[in-house]
Amino acid sequence: MGVPAFFRWLSRKYPSIIVNCVEEKPKECNGVKIPVDASKPNPNDVEFDNLYLDMNGIIHPCTHPEDKPAPKNEDEMMVAIFEYIDRLFNIVRPRRLLYMAIDGVAPRAKMNQQRSRRFRASKEGMEAAVEKQRVREEILAKGGFLPPEEIKERFDSNCITPGTEFMDNLAKCLRYYIADRLNNDPGWKNLTVILSDASAPGEGEHKIMDYIRRQRAQPNHDPNTHHCLCGADADLIMLGLATHEPNFTIIREEFKPNKPKPCGLCNQFGHEVKDCEGLPREKKGKHDELADSLPCAEGEFIFLRLNVLREYLERELTMASLPFTFDVERSIDDWVFMCFFVGNDFLPHLPSLEIREGAIDRLVNIYKNVVHKTGGYLTESGYVNLQRVQMIMLAVGEVEDSIFKKRKDDEDSFRRRQKEKRKRMKRDQPAFTPSGILTPHALGSRNSPGSQVASNPRQAAYEMRMQNNSSPSISPNTSFTSDGSPSPIGGIKRKAEDSDSEPEPEDNVRLWEAGWKQRYYKNKFDVDAADEKFRRKVVQSYVEGLCWVLRYYYQGCASWKWYYPFHYAPFASDFEGIADMPSDFEKGTKPFKPLEQLMGVFPAASGNFLPPSWRKLMSDPDSSIIDFYPEDFAIDLNGKKYAWQGVALLPFVDERRLRAALEEVYPDLTPEENRRNSLGGDVLFVGKHHPLHDFILELYQTGSAEPVDVPPELCHGIQGKFSLDEEAILPDQVVCSPVPMLRDLTQNTAISHVMPRGSGAGMYSNAAPPPATYQGNLYRPLLRGQAQIPKLMSNMRPQDSWRGPPPLFQQQRFDRGVGAEPLLPWNRMIQTQNAAFPPNQYQMLAGPGGYPPRRDDRGGRQGYPREGRKYPLPPPSGRYSWN
Repeated sequence: MGVPAFFRWLSRKYPSIIVNCVEEKPKECNGVKIPVDASKPNPNDVEFDNLYLDMNGIIHPCTHPEDKPAPKNEDEMMVAIFEYIDRLFNIVRPRRLLYMAIDGVAPRAKMNQQRSRRFRASKEGMEAAVEKQRVREEILAKGGFLPPEEIKERFDSNCITPGTEFMDNLAKCLRYYIADRLNNDPGWKNLTVILSDASAPGEGEHKIMDYIRRQRAQPNHDPNTHHCLCGADADLIMLGLATHEPNFTIIREEFKPNKPKPCGLCNQFGHEVKDCEGLPREKKGKHDELADSLPCAEGEFIFLRLNVLREYLERELTMASLPFTFDVERSIDDWVFMCFFVGNDFLPHLPSLEIREGAIDRLVNIYKNVVHKTGGYLTESGYVNLQRVQMIMLAVGEVEDSIFKKRKDDEDSFRRRQKEKRKRMKRDQPAFTPSGILTPHALGSRNSPGSQVASNPRQAAYEMRMQNNSSPSISPNTSFTSDGSPSPIGGIKRKAEDSDSEPEPEDNVRLWEAGWKQRYYKNKFDVDAADEKFRRKVVQSYVEGLCWVLRYYYQGCASWKWYYPFHYAPFASDFEGIADMPSDFEKGTKPFKPLEQLMGVFPAASGNFLPPSWRKLMSDPDSSIIDFYPEDFAIDLNGKKYAWQGVALLPFVDERRLRAALEEVYPDLTPEENRRNSLGGDVLFVGKHHPLHDFILELYQTGSAEPVDVPPELCHGIQGKFSLDEEAILPDQVVCSPVPMLRDLTQNTAISHVMPRGSGAGMYSNAAPPPATYQGNLYRPLLRGQAQIPKLMSNMRPQDSWRGPPPLFQQQRFDRGVGAEPLLPWNRMIQTQNAAFPPNQYQMLAGPGGYPPRRDDRGGRQGYPREGRKYPLPPPSGRYSWN
């Protein structure tokens, strides 16, 4: 689903789930940067146990940012990633675990989307480079001014894919970073750190979820663990809800649309490359001291509290007079499942369901109306009841025609409003606007640093009058061109439509007219709508996809080979007779290897990341798989306005043909390429103060070759197996810095160990979930009025330290220093009746952030220093210093 659209809808409908993060900034003393001491209490009034980083959401903005100059080389990219992790760590301050997950080889269903994105990125990058060069030549030919062109190789973001040298180097850099932090930062003193790099198969967020599920099923799991997951993808919200953990928070950068971006030619803000005129840069400040300052501030972070979202959903999904027992957990599972219909990374959304048109609300209303007839819930522990889903879909199908007509009416109404707005703006535009020193300023901005002072106002006024007199007079009957300038003598012949109206993409389907289903299947699938057998095949593939995605969210990957073999979705009204459709998947499937995935998702333009003989298969006309790599491809706007919203019509990769072609070039791999093409496991790191440190050190000293169970009592209940690491970080051994600008660690005390896939770090496969994942066991989340979950470990926090979230109508507003949030209508009703939910006896325990603070038992139990840093400050080195 579209991330901005879903997040915008969610934050407007459930505003109390969002809270601004309080971030403590590093200070400077006598020119020396003093880092934040993360061992001190969290200023957000909540203590988190585990922090999970979906690293790809960090890697992309650090390597090719959109709102600031890009790093000059790979070393600066690595440092930018380190600094970003530092910011997140200082905000969240986890006390037990830090889990960094980089996307590994993805399931085939995801690879199709990755293929589309990478082909588009390559095509758009080349087109942008050609357009940039064309505009540069035009500006210079007209005598314009442009800064000298930097001679540097364009960064191909496609290298952020498992198997490339870039990702291999990133893994090495992160190992160094973790070791440095465990040695020098008091906030990391007793932390367990797990790095799941690109060699470990699976998407980053799903490796995290798999880890949480497996730890949650262990008998030593602490059900009061407070999780914090960093990532901007919308599906993280669904995944967090799917864990059924009562304390789950997501941290992400605040989404700010239309952030200013510098022009790629002149590096000035306020216009794009196509609108660049090559004007000299205006002086900023009296002495141009603000020349390098950016108009946008550093991105702010926000928390999304899933415990509050669960409260909202419980209120919205509660239904009376059900023929079966109401279970809020099952209802939330159904809500997550219904969100799949508006789009996800594996299936296209149904044509009649758009988030911006209230599709999720429509589905919820239909669900509540139909659930009395279904006799139960739509899902159970990751499995779908297709008979009940069919009733929901057919109910949506009954209103599809009206949805399409309303969509057309809304679009026409929007265009009319935009047309009237343009007319008003043109009518209200002054005939002449002074420029230069006499440019009008907003009130209060005259004394800003960038404003200019007229040294000779009389001369400036004279020049303005002469400029006004030299411009041609404009009569009331003068016609204008589309840019607002007067048209040639005699005017121009206007079209029937207003000349300002933008050309609309041609839509041959016309869903708002009769016969829309026939036209849709003819245009999109090139088959007749009367071909019932083909339509049945499309629906069956989509139903398989729904079952696969739900299993993926709740259990793990049901099949590494399955994928949806069409570019478009069927209609809801086509979901007839799906109850008897099979939804089983081939068992025992295995993921691609990293270089094999590169061949499946890369365009030929990114072939430089592959071995020479493999690269040749992408460009040689005689290659048996040359048809997998078209130089150009069509993009179907599919009713949208912009190309990035359209559907890339790329051929699907035939796995059998791909593997057959690669068999011939596998012998050409070097030992280093073979190493990068192998699948790995997670790596666990601890510092010298961690209880697990001596246990791991003894394993290396004894040279145990067999996997050894992790003692959960030494590591907050984490379970799994250890095996020896050939590239281990060991005490008293120098950790060489892979980044030249950073120092080597000559006095290392940290240690690392491999946790093979299949151990406690999670086997990312089609393994079934533990029985009774959340039904009727001790791990069920706390509800209002329930007693505290009993302690399962002797070293856990006091029993009364976390009482669960207060009811929505008793929670405080997140903005600090602001009064209580106005009650929603149904909150006022409940407060007035004072019967449905009694006042929370722990209401006064809530802190300013709305989180009930737990007793500060961590200092005594884990030994966090309260007096600050006790470690010697390392010497500064280059551009970046840990201190």
